[in-house]
Amino acid sequence: MLKTRRLLLAAASGLALITSAMPALAQEAPSDPWPQTTSDIPADSNVRFGTMPNGMRYAILRNATPPGQASLRLRIDAGSLMEDETQLGLAHFMEHMAFNGTTNIPENELLRILERLGLAFGADTNAATGFDQTFYQLELPRTNDETVDTALRIMREQVSEALMAPDAIDEERGVIVGEERTRNTPQLRSAKAQLALLAPGQRLANRFPIGDLEIIRTAPRDRFVAFYEAYYRPSRATMLAVGDFDVDVMEGKIRAAFESWEPSAPDGPEPDLGTVAPRQAETRVLVESGIQSSVQINWTRAPDRDPDTVGERQSRIVRNLGLAVLNRRFGELARTDNPPFIGASGSASTLVNSLDIGTVSATFNPGGIQRAIEAMEQETRRLVEFGVTQAELQREITDNRTALENAVAAAATRTTPALVNGLLQATNDNRVFAHPQTSLDIFNATVASLTPEAVNAAVRQAFQGEGPLVLVITPEPIEGGEAAVTAMLQASQAVPVTARAEAAALEWPYANFGAAAQPTEVREIAEIGATVVTFPNGTRLTVKPTDFRDEQILVSVETGLGELGLSSTTPDPQSLAGFTFTAGGLGRLTLDELNRVLSGRIYSAGFALDGDAYRLSGATRPADLGLQMQVLAAYLTDPGLRPAPFEQIKALFPQIVAQQSATPAGAFAIQSSGLLASGDARQSFPNPSDIAGWTNDQLKAGVIAGLGQGPIDITMVGDVTVADAIAAVGATFGALPARPAAPAPSADALVRRFPAGTTEPVRLTHLGPAEQAMTYIAWPTTDAIGDRIESRQLGLLSAVLDLRVTERIREELAISYSPVVGSSSSDVFEGYGSIFASAQVTPENSATFFTELDAIAASLRDTPITEDELNRARAPVVERLRRSQAGNEYWISQLSDVDTDPAAVAEITGHIADLEAATPATLQALAQRYLDPAKAWRATVVAASVQ
Repeated sequence: MLKTRRLLLAAASGLALITSAMPALAQEAPSDPWPQTTSDIPADSNVRFGTMPNGMRYAILRNATPPGQASLRLRIDAGSLMEDETQLGLAHFMEHMAFNGTTNIPENELLRILERLGLAFGADTNAATGFDQTFYQLELPRTNDETVDTALRIMREQVSEALMAPDAIDEERGVIVGEERTRNTPQLRSAKAQLALLAPGQRLANRFPIGDLEIIRTAPRDRFVAFYEAYYRPSRATMLAVGDFDVDVMEGKIRAAFESWEPSAPDGPEPDLGTVAPRQAETRVLVESGIQSSVQINWTRAPDRDPDTVGERQSRIVRNLGLAVLNRRFGELARTDNPPFIGASGSASTLVNSLDIGTVSATFNPGGIQRAIEAMEQETRRLVEFGVTQAELQREITDNRTALENAVAAAATRTTPALVNGLLQATNDNRVFAHPQTSLDIFNATVASLTPEAVNAAVRQAFQGEGPLVLVITPEPIEGGEAAVTAMLQASQAVPVTARAEAAALEWPYANFGAAAQPTEVREIAEIGATVVTFPNGTRLTVKPTDFRDEQILVSVETGLGELGLSSTTPDPQSLAGFTFTAGGLGRLTLDELNRVLSGRIYSAGFALDGDAYRLSGATRPADLGLQMQVLAAYLTDPGLRPAPFEQIKALFPQIVAQQSATPAGAFAIQSSGLLASGDARQSFPNPSDIAGWTNDQLKAGVIAGLGQGPIDITMVGDVTVADAIAAVGATFGALPARPAAPAPSADALVRRFPAGTTEPVRLTHLGPAEQAMTYIAWPTTDAIGDRIESRQLGLLSAVLDLRVTERIREELAISYSPVVGSSSSDVFEGYGSIFASAQVTPENSATFFTELDAIAASLRDTPITEDELNRARAPVVERLRRSQAGNEYWISQLSDVDTDPAAVAEITGHIADLEAATPATLQALAQRYLDPAKAWRATVVAASVQ
């Protein structure tokens, strides 16, 4: 069911030493100053901003959440917009080459150095290229001298000492081509069509970072060198460092690593971004199979390039409050019976410093374009003509202020990755990085005497400019084409609109669940800092107070049997409950009424059908803990489960299937879901014919029955005291009547089987381009029930497999951009688990993939791995686990069984030890036991057009 939910929710030789073999130029003047030097907005005083004599900037912030770790980002002020016509794609290609050999780090050794320090490729070691920037990122598991010095040395080498050996460039071409093939999706093609409509004649329209395949395949080395020397230079570089370190020490290390960097060629030119052309009304239709039907109305204007000031931020706040009102209205329309669209939104933004755009857009089911256009156009015009009401404005002010106040209260425990990414975004936007208190102060000053009239004037400007430019993206042709769409819009524009009626005042009706209960037992588990509390009605609470994040409390409520209560042979409507449960609101309040009556409070509600339980979840702050528990108790005892969300997901389902089927990975996810569970209906993606016959009454009856039986187990982690947790649960779940026991699951329900091995791959099909294919191989393993040591060590084996697959499939053979390797072990179904590998390839490379995977598996069976390879695989796994243990999310996922399973505590505390105990012999024995070629299940996904 979880898989179904995820699917439905549904990118030189040694002579070429770049800096050492060429004479250094005169030292550059410092780059543009930090924006706060010319702004009336104060920068966060906790951040140390600096500029070196060579022009390179840096920003350093000490932050101990999580402790002992650091995040580094090295930004280069250059992206695909800086490419000339002969370099299309080389900004992104250059990013790849920075990992493929430098003056002092041989090709392939860079990643191994980082792996030995505990950094995993992709998760901790990565880079990205956009239109206007390229950045390199490292997530450091420790901040000792060895780790930090090595990281800075590697980053310096990447940006000033890349070799770009001709043979290395040639080897990487296939990887880039594979990346283009993977990213060539309906969504990317739609984005290209959007920019072609919005920015004709501007550089933005033809500078997508992936570039031109012909140039990627043939560009000579000198073009790489020309781009690298022109744009990889200190005046265009900014180092951002956040973490648990001494700022003075980190500053010294950064300066020592980068102060000697000097440019080796003149600075590259700033690109001419072009100007926004005068436009009349225009309509375009893009027919693209496998895409969600959508329509957008756009207005373009010259970009706002004013510096970041208080006045600028205040004007955006006022405008965005009006847009928030519009988006709330759109959401309410989408949740009505027989809604005019699936969803809609309004926005205003600046696109890559090239143009300002105001947009209203909607997604709809095929055949529904006219209603979608009418509803979003008329609701937007209603806002423009009549404006927001005082009540609507006050609600948005209240919700925004609450979020900002909560950010201030939680500022001391913001996470290091979030902070460094915030610094990166602010740097790229040339915006002041301010403390949350500054943002709150600016907001409060803005709204102190704000009137609806001022908001109305600001939001109207968002929907003015060149156009309107209408873009329809549809999987099937629109009858009458562009002329018909234009006529629909014009007809809607001729319909008068009236002012919006005020909504009736509401009260929260779920404040009383009975007399508050007192615990019958309170048991402390000192080893993990948790307390287990039992209430008279059988409700159990496990609470773990933490200081990881101020103002954050996570809650999970489990009850019933979950999938174990469903048939393994007959599909069940409850597979759709994850999409309809909370959307249906409560019995006495629709979702919109619930949101309105609880405006200004911090709470949430989620629902999932897990393998052995129904699960409600929420996130809140200490001040709203009581309310959060009331909301979750209300969803347990009085869920709305209204028919509108159910009918909407049924109507949307054919589009979901089409979208998934348009790519190999999506098609595999649909078609393999049941195959990998030997036909288990609970794991299988629903069949369209089954869904067509389901009713909301069936779903409602099943969910309510499932929620109404079995003990209630609550896990609470975060900024909470045990006393407050007991009080909040005692007044809600603890106050409920005793519940009937859940029936024992049937013998068949407890079984899930991995499919038998296949000699020839199972052939699956997708509806995308013929050059796209996917390969998959999996070996059955074991579960993670009870003793989890073996399943954890199988995870290490998969990490070793990942190293070898990446090296062979991506780096040496270059037949896939991003092969995926992993392992899974069920904590519900005995004996059910697997190690798997997959890759998106061309059809002609499918056989090579399987041959290579068989050879890799055989080598793991036949020969012990080296200690170095084990450590390179294990260190990132261990460090990732340590990092997660310093967060509430880890503990909310681990504590659900400690109240009933005596072994659960030892399994939690022994996790790292289990990993560290593994030896090369351990992994070889596991490979011999499980990587059996006769038991491997293989599949290929090829285009349906391929015979």
